Amino acid sequence: MKNIAILGASGSIGQQAIDVIERHPEHFRLVGLSVGKRVDEAIDIATRLQPDIISVQYEKDMARFAHLNVKVVHGQQGLLDVATYEKNDLVLNALLGSVGLEPTMAAISQGINIALANKETLVVAGELVMAHAKKNGVTILPVDSEHAAIFQCLNGEDMKQIQKVCITASGGSFRDLTREQLQSVTVEDALNHPNWSMGQKITIDSATMMNKGFEVIEAKWLFDLEIEQIETILHKESIIHSMVEFVDTSVMAQLGTPDMRMPIQYAFTYPERIEHRAPSLNLAEVAQLNFQKMDFDRYKCLQYAYDALKIGGTMPVVLNAVNEVAVAKFLNREIQFLDIERLIEREMKQHKVIQQPTLEQILAIDHEYKTKEYEV
Repeated sequence: MKNIAILGASGSIGQQAIDVIERHPEHFRLVGLSVGKRVDEAIDIATRLQPDIISVQYEKDMARFAHLNVKVVHGQQGLLDVATYEKNDLVLNALLGSVGLEPTMAAISQGINIALANKETLVVAGELVMAHAKKNGVTILPVDSEHAAIFQCLNGEDMKQIQKVCITASGGSFRDLTREQLQSVTVEDALNHPNWSMGQKITIDSATMMNKGFEVIEAKWLFDLEIEQIETILHKESIIHSMVEFVDTSVMAQLGTPDMRMPIQYAFTYPERIEHRAPSLNLAEVAQLNFQKMDFDRYKCLQYAYDALKIGGTMPVVLNAVNEVAVAKFLNREIQFLDIERLIEREMKQHKVIQQPTLEQILAIDHEYKTKEYEV
């Protein structure tokens, strides 16, 4: 029996993780969880699965759990309390944004393994996080389908024999539109992803291809790769999740249906596998797989991510923070879709980079760019 805590339990990844736990009660127990404003969902989860500790965003919501036998905490300290709960065997970080960084570092300090679905943790502080994990003997298990695919392809392999990794991308909601057509797309258009069921923010990041840019940065830190070893390719079917090419030119790929429960479950059971009670991949029905070279002029946010990684230091922090603000503004209908990339490009050009920043400097710059006033 593995005790699991979920940070961000009411989000898309969190909900699918709850489903995995409920499908396999003989293997997993939910001991802790956090939610933001979706308190009703937390009450429902707590009623069904009876965790030991719950964190909510606001103190005023704590009293709503009085009828349940559960410890309730709140705010940023509440996230840390759940992340470091003494019974945790594994923490699934499914939070959105850089708010996931501090709980991850805290859990690592306690020697707790991490199932990581929070991209921003490695985007803004990948070098610090991986060094901290190595120091404390902690395993970082990737939950993103692309990194879970690479992780599986590398099982038992010599890392020195990697030629390159290739991360696939569906292309998002607007993959068939020209840049001219992107000028007038709506929020509703952007949220209509062709393959995956995801939260709003990640769906918009998929449409801009920033999501794939974040995955490039993640891959660098997760697998200790050089930038030149990380490629991206368009693959509309989302059947091949990623590929690894070795020095002898052989290529290994991980295939599967677009179902996030599979990589979540694998992170929960690693290094073992258990039955995933879902439809199997039927290649005869898929019929064909299509690939297309990535167009960096079409997907400028992906280029910005590569640029930020090459520059290093605090530039990825700015990339992530401005993107988070810009996506929120687009979802609130304050700016147009292409304004997202314009804001990012402008702020990256103006930023004075700090190389080898401390955690405190990273958090300070993240706060600065998330709270400043932006003009389009």
